[in-house]
Amino acid sequence: MRALTWQGRGHVEVTEVPDPRIEQPNDIVVKVSSTAICGSDLHLYGPMTPYLTPGDILGHEFMGTVEEVGPEVTTIRPGDRVVVPFNIACGHCFMCQRGLQSQCETTQVTEYGTGAALFGYTKLYGQVPGGQAEYVRVPQAQYGPIVVPETGPDDRWLYLSDILPTAWQGVAYTDLEQGDTVAVIGLGPLGQLVTRCAWQQGAGRVIGVDLEAPRLAMAREHGVEVVDAAEVEDVPAAILELTGGRGADRVVDAVGMEAHGSPMAKLAIDVVTTLPRSAAAALSEKVGVDRMAGLRTAFGSVRRGGTVSMSGVYGGAADPVNLMRLFDRQVSVRMGQANVRRWSDHLLELVSQDEDIFDLERLASHHLPLDDAPAAYRMFRDKEDSCIKVVLHP
Repeated sequence: MRALTWQGRGHVEVTEVPDPRIEQPNDIVVKVSSTAICGSDLHLYGPMTPYLTPGDILGHEFMGTVEEVGPEVTTIRPGDRVVVPFNIACGHCFMCQRGLQSQCETTQVTEYGTGAALFGYTKLYGQVPGGQAEYVRVPQAQYGPIVVPETGPDDRWLYLSDILPTAWQGVAYTDLEQGDTVAVIGLGPLGQLVTRCAWQQGAGRVIGVDLEAPRLAMAREHGVEVVDAAEVEDVPAAILELTGGRGADRVVDAVGMEAHGSPMAKLAIDVVTTLPRSAAAALSEKVGVDRMAGLRTAFGSVRRGGTVSMSGVYGGAADPVNLMRLFDRQVSVRMGQANVRRWSDHLLELVSQDEDIFDLERLASHHLPLDDAPAAYRMFRDKEDSCIKVVLHP
């Protein structure tokens, strides 16, 4: 089959790889119909390269049709249309029973001390072949895959795999109260859905921050007040002005390590990722390699006694945080990989309504064949052609 494989720093290719097969009795094999490029996939171009091996199959946002079913999978049949959560969870361990599927004790990658295994995401998370491929083997299929209706475009269901539950959890983790003002730092595809989830969870006002005109325009269409970071010298000061000097009640950092504005962090990433992989891995576990502009903006924009929720992915092990300032201002901080199955049943109900309440069908700016994936990665990374979200079709 054809699949998108990592071949080196900033280098991905569509190559021929062996077809997946049933390996465990709770596996299924899915024929992929749509697979998206996620912002965290771009980390594989840079900060995460020490943990990749040439030939690794990328991608963790995908859906398709069930082709084969292992003997222990009884709730899914060949022909079912499914969305597959990006984290691989068993559903019955201590963590899963507490709604922490991203920490599943059955699939935890204990070698690296990390949480649940993920599709298409480095040795740190199990080196499980990903979904940017024609077919995928899905482990723990007795629990993970979400059966969706046979009708409706893929884009209505695809984002249940990752960014919709990630956005929903990001807002839920702020402990939002009805009428609160929510600021969203970063209006990429995740940030766009965070703003829409904030409305659904009762926000009275949503402020969005970005520096790309197409992203700002999309957010405005959904009732978001925008702050153009390219035009404003001090974003936190701008948000304080918009909120009468107090700051936003709740802030979601939807940027993570891809934030602009930290040339020293970019230099650290470039140095680390050009070293031999064993040395690079060791160094990245001891130094801060994240561009933290987004997180600093979040901390500067929240009111005293407010909450910051971190939905964007960070990878540095020693990034500096001003704990004294957070303590003085009594700021609560929550973070973590999305626990997809914790939220998926409720979100499936919302997404299944006749009205596309999250406007999911218009989120992707580009639909392309899988063979165009290398160019699509570059376009998404460089924000060319007003690119907001790419969906690939094998």
